[in-house]
Amino acid sequence: MSGPLQGLRILDLTSVLMGPYATQLMADMGADVVKIEPPDGDTVRGIGPMRNPGMGHIFLHVNRNKRSLVLDLKQPDGLAAFYRLAETADVVIYNIRPQAMRRLGIDYERLQAINPRIIYAGLYGYSEAGPYAGKPAYDDLIQGAAAVPSIMSMASGDRPRYVPLTLADRTVGLMASTTILAAVVARAQSGVGQQIEIPMFETMVQYVLSDHLAGETFVPANGPSGYPRLLVKDRRPYQTQDGYLCVLIYNDKQWASFLTLIGHADWFTQDPRFANIGVRTRHINELYAMVAQAMATRTTQEWIDLLDGADIPCMPLHDIDSLTHDPHLAAVGMIREVTHPTEGLMRQIGVPVRLFGTPLREEQIPAPHLGQHSAEILREAGFAATDIERLMARGITR
Repeated sequence: MSGPLQGLRILDLTSVLMGPYATQLMADMGADVVKIEPPDGDTVRGIGPMRNPGMGHIFLHVNRNKRSLVLDLKQPDGLAAFYRLAETADVVIYNIRPQAMRRLGIDYERLQAINPRIIYAGLYGYSEAGPYAGKPAYDDLIQGAAAVPSIMSMASGDRPRYVPLTLADRTVGLMASTTILAAVVARAQSGVGQQIEIPMFETMVQYVLSDHLAGETFVPANGPSGYPRLLVKDRRPYQTQDGYLCVLIYNDKQWASFLTLIGHADWFTQDPRFANIGVRTRHINELYAMVAQAMATRTTQEWIDLLDGADIPCMPLHDIDSLTHDPHLAAVGMIREVTHPTEGLMRQIGVPVRLFGTPLREEQIPAPHLGQHSAEILREAGFAATDIERLMARGITR
């Protein structure tokens, strides 16, 4: 094992996507993540396509570099085994409601008494400090509560719809990994752990309102909410003669260069709509419509050559299939073909960052089968072989 987080032990009680994404980010950095699963396993194991039962594609993509331990925490001996593991762990992370954790006997006060250095991280729908505390939450619900479908409707003129990505789950997972590592740094200074809360709703509200609070930032408001550049209908890939192209003309230099390309260099100095970024933002709908009209006059490759030559940001529009064969991603190793010991040849999505002083894991551990490391982890915690056999015989582990 290697990486900048080598030596950090995480007991991962999370399932589905939000929590597993957070812990995979830390596992990729070298943390020892023990994925503790109930006897029937993480729910997302069953989401296909898959080659073997319990090894669905989403599970494979958010659970590499982890070890799987089955524990039935509803049985006293299973809970006792978890307590023993917590004695030497650095982090416990969960994504069920805090009330359920208290019923299980895995609340912060109990674990702090066992290990004062423990960092206890809860990922759930809404802060315990507000009236929504305890409400169930899923990605779609949080997107809606944070106004994402409404913004989609404002921009498209169509009915409200969710972003077709697990946007909230992954955003909160990223926030969770950052917050947990901040708590690790704080513990290095204080010597004691702490309880931390990472709520989905509040995290997504921060994303949305940072862009769209706009005039409502000020009291009293000096304009409407909403960032106009993000909401106009022509903020979309532009249609060319033979496809689509993504173009963002943003600063003064880029607008001057683009207007020169389309034969209207004088507009930049004479048309008041181009005077500065503030004025352009107010007129962005008509400016983007003008760009859309111009894009339709040439092929995609002709525009790429012209825009690249003028240093105007542009990229071709991928679909999911073409994205997986992007030459840049292949060159940097972001999408690689690897051989899983049981699932065979598969594509693995890499880690997007590089640490030059403390490189990431030298060897990637494939996503584990259910209970694959149970005996190994229990032995490390001091369980004798006869104890492990007894736990297996009673269905507490497998």
